[in-house]
Amino acid sequence: MEKIRLSKRMSELGLCSRREADVYIEKGWVEVDGVPVSLLGTKVLANQKITLRTAAQNTQQERVTILINKPVSYVSGQAEHGYRPASVLFDEENHWAGDTSSHRFHRSQHLGLAPAGRLDIDSQGLLVLTQDGRVAKQLIGEDSKVDKEYLVRVQGQLEDSGLALLCQGLKLDGEYLKPAKVTWQNEDQLRFVLREGKKRQIRRMCELVGLKVTGLKRIRIGKIKLGDLPLGQWRYLGENEQF
Repeated sequence: MEKIRLSKRMSELGLCSRREADVYIEKGWVEVDGVPVSLLGTKVLANQKITLRTAAQNTQQERVTILINKPVSYVSGQAEHGYRPASVLFDEENHWAGDTSSHRFHRSQHLGLAPAGRLDIDSQGLLVLTQDGRVAKQLIGEDSKVDKEYLVRVQGQLEDSGLALLCQGLKLDGEYLKPAKVTWQNEDQLRFVLREGKKRQIRRMCELVGLKVTGLKRIRIGKIKLGDLPLGQWRYLGENEQF
């Protein structure tokens, strides 16, 4: 049985991100078969038991994940071309009054906060920002099984064959897309459920079957729904919520 780096194995197990794993290892917060390990680069077997010590667990519990109802004209990540990042909405003024989480806002929560997935500048809806590497890996890792649901307003005529192509059979950037679930929500709106997120994927898919997207809203990521969260406001991911 081949050994692999401890940090990689911790990421595979969903304990934390590889970067976080290196920090925990250096601090002596990781145990392999009950023995503390503090040497970076340590390798382990796949059947060895890896656990986080209490200090690491407490650190993870302090990390926050933010759900924002992103308006159009905000970018998901770093500011670009004069447009503001959605993270500027994360302040006390925009905190949704209906948030039931026990977390309390503090400006230090901006430290290490990063988007877990993108939402185009001309799209609105549910956007996740997180300090937690476990959440980021779950949502944007190559083997992510978390689906995303969108309501997409369109113009144009769509034949039955076009709907079938949207569900399975289209290529983008020379590669076949993963199967999607696409259904009519009403006469000018489609519902998309995807498990991947290529740049401007839904808009490009629609163009390939003769449709123009006039509005796009993400309403769900995994088990988490946008719900009643007002446009431009945010809430914490609750302690008992999971994607």
